Amino acid sequence: MTHWTDLKKDELEKQYSPSRWSHRMSADDVIKAHVKALKEGTERARGLAQTLLNVPYGEGDGEKLDVYIPITNSLDVPLVIYLHGGYWQFLSKEDSGFMAVPLVGKGVVVVAVGYDIAPKGNMDLMVSQVRRSVVSVVQQYSHISGLYLCGHSAGAHLAAMVLSTDWSEYSITPQIKGAFLVSGIFDLLPILSTYVNEPLKMTEEVAVRNSPSQLVPQLKLSSSSCHIIVAVAENDSPEFRKQSEEYYKTLEASGLDVTLEDVANTDHFSIIEQLVDGEYHLTKLLLETMGKS
Repeated sequence: MTHWTDLKKDELEKQYSPSRWSHRMSADDVIKAHVKALKEGTERARGLAQTLLNVPYGEGDGEKLDVYIPITNSLDVPLVIYLHGGYWQFLSKEDSGFMAVPLVGKGVVVVAVGYDIAPKGNMDLMVSQVRRSVVSVVQQYSHISGLYLCGHSAGAHLAAMVLSTDWSEYSITPQIKGAFLVSGIFDLLPILSTYVNEPLKMTEEVAVRNSPSQLVPQLKLSSSSCHIIVAVAENDSPEFRKQSEEYYKTLEASGLDVTLEDVANTDHFSIIEQLVDGEYHLTKLLLETMGKS
């Protein structure tokens, strides 16, 4: 198996350009279609759910979240926090409510978290923000029946960093029951020399301390009771697939409760876009994990 250090720069860039691996359309078109799908799904969700928009979780302008609330009398109300992708430099919570479309009808609260993407925010700040957002949600919604995380791509990286938090520095320790890490990056070192890092400006030191692959002992201490689902797209690039497979193997070797889902007929974008559909494999799995199927 080739190691990423053996790849020439242009090949590494290609491996970390997910849009170039879709079998559905050209690279530019797949990104345009992705943004359109997420925006439309979020608009639909805002029509279906009761919403609380721009709820602050911190002092910063970008430290806000959107809450999609089901109309339900049930006391068994799970809550899922969604952390968006976009390579830590694109997208926002405004495009991140789409998964509420099938979930609110099943009595699930969906929270879409905003964070300061690059160049405004750096990696340390983004990780700190998503951790604080989770603490804030737990404080505001103490009556929920279970807390779940879902992140896509860069958001899956951030979700894994949440699972790897030393909560002793925070006011509470969130009990996260399940986490869906969808087409994530868990080792940041390979992207240091690529275009992805241009606005992030990470040094090797920053990349190492923010790589979930390096923080598995802390994850084991903080999140041993969490059911972790590492999901990867059939048509993700080989390097992206390797990121998920290796992280899964590391978690499994540490005795954690983890499963790997290799989702057929999906690419890096459709794997998450389809969460707008109640019949989609990952939507069903999410509902099953929350006891809402």
